Amino acid sequence: MKLHTRIVVGLVAGALAGSAVNATAGEATWVAWVNTNVASPVGQVFLRMLFMTVVPLVFASLTLGVAGIGNVGRLGRIGVKTLAYFLVSTALSTVVGLVLVSVVDPGGGIDQATRQELLATYRGQAEGLQLGGGVGFGVSTFVNMIPRNPVQAAAAGDMLAVIFFALVFGAALTRLSNDRAQPMLGVVGALADIVMMIIDFAMKLAPYGVFALIFGVTSRFGWHLLGELGWYVVVVVVGLLIHAGVNLSLLVRVLGGMNPIEFWYRSRTSLITAFSTSSSNATLPTTIAVAEHQLGVPPTIAGFVLPLGATMNMNGTALYEGVTVLFLAQVFGVDLTLAQQLVVLILSVLTAVGTAGVPGGSLPLMMVVLATVGVPAEGIAIILGVDRILDMCRTTLNVAGDLTAALFVARTETVVTDVTMPEAPVAVA
Repeated sequence: MKLHTRIVVGLVAGALAGSAVNATAGEATWVAWVNTNVASPVGQVFLRMLFMTVVPLVFASLTLGVAGIGNVGRLGRIGVKTLAYFLVSTALSTVVGLVLVSVVDPGGGIDQATRQELLATYRGQAEGLQLGGGVGFGVSTFVNMIPRNPVQAAAAGDMLAVIFFALVFGAALTRLSNDRAQPMLGVVGALADIVMMIIDFAMKLAPYGVFALIFGVTSRFGWHLLGELGWYVVVVVVGLLIHAGVNLSLLVRVLGGMNPIEFWYRSRTSLITAFSTSSSNATLPTTIAVAEHQLGVPPTIAGFVLPLGATMNMNGTALYEGVTVLFLAQVFGVDLTLAQQLVVLILSVLTAVGTAGVPGGSLPLMMVVLATVGVPAEGIAIILGVDRILDMCRTTLNVAGDLTAALFVARTETVVTDVTMPEAPVAVA
């Protein structure tokens, strides 16, 4: 049985088992014990195995990608194309979300009693986000991309700083003579190979890790919230599906030169992993393998575009932020003008760049957007109960957007490899 099939089995089994436990014994103490002492540790072992490879993988992939591109002029051209694609695709996704939420008006159906109940239930979590994770967005975001100490930045998981250092490091290597650059490239190449071997081992644990993660989510999820926030959830999910099925599929066909059905089929392992882990960073190793071995993207392009995308290209997150801000404005009776909605669009796109590629990474920055347009930031407590499920969905779209970007850049810079080869071990073994 191939890996992607085993992961799907683990996902479905975890969802069924967790939902059954939730329905029959959701409040029982043994359920909490199983989650704390069995499901959570197993899921965390899998996630940590992936997370521990992210920094060395990003550094090695970007360094090799930049060095492989070689010509600084070509590097700049690819960089501009990549960032332009990120901005356009993210803006498209946000527009889809804003139009849907304006038409459906899901916040209009939330009565005051339900609003107060949800605020009271999740206010503590919302305050924790505001105090502990409220990272601002502005000029300082770009200044902080330049690390004072790259080792410290790597240890802290500051991916924008790691990316900047890797880009500069790779560009500097291209300025050295070949005989001086080759030893370092050999070391970095060996590092990349070692990391991929670790990832290959970690992915063997994926079916069990995915089962544990999904069991933990579904066994504790407040399914009754779907009755209270049902239209909000529907708007987010339908928006994600429209962007994936229409916008990204058109971009894949027109700009990537690939049949969209084939693209989605070949990308399945990355998408399943993204849905299960709710993390673009944790999915990055699988995404790179899928891009190279299933979509035919050259390693230099995949190694350059995808690490950037995992941090800066957040189609799903931007759509989610836009929908949530307008939804909460509707709930609180704040009438946003067209100009204010344009501000929401711009801020959703920009703050998505600063979103950490980890579960729940978009929430602190979304509070910045809420405050900017005059919607009470503590209102985010209203949607926290369903955020985990929606996080899984939007992360899947984030990763899909990264793959379409890599395909687009590869198509415009090189000839995409004919992928008739056997499936890659890490990607879909």
